[in-house]
Amino acid sequence: MKPVSTLLLAAAITLAGVAPVLAHHSFASEFDAAKHIKVTGTVTKVEWRNPHAYFYVDAEDGKGKVQNWAMELGSPNALARRGWNRNSLKEGDVVIVEGSQARDGALKGNASSVTLADGKRLFSTGATPD
Repeated sequence: MKPVSTLLLAAAITLAGVAPVLAHHSFASEFDAAKHIKVTGTVTKVEWRNPHAYFYVDAEDGKGKVQNWAMELGSPNALARRGWNRNSLKEGDVVIVEGSQARDGALKGNASSVTLADGKRLFSTGATPD
């Protein structure tokens, strides 16, 4: 193998290993704690994956238009330590989610509290503002 080919292969392997690390972010880089959100709607999808689990909620805005919100949770491992599993939240569940909205104003939030329509609290970080 030529030295240039070896160098390119080594660089590609290194970059492939770094990509997942770059994908992870701090809360403050993506979300604004001052942008408190409260979203009520129906779960449309649940993604149990690293580095963060996500779920998606169809909720009406103030004009009756349905919007699909992406809600970030902790890692599956952290959620499992709190008693969650991949079936704790299911498509079709009606939820009330409180948290912080994305800094760029996108329909994306970091969930600090997830409550079912019957009042059962599934998740709370204790950081939900009053």
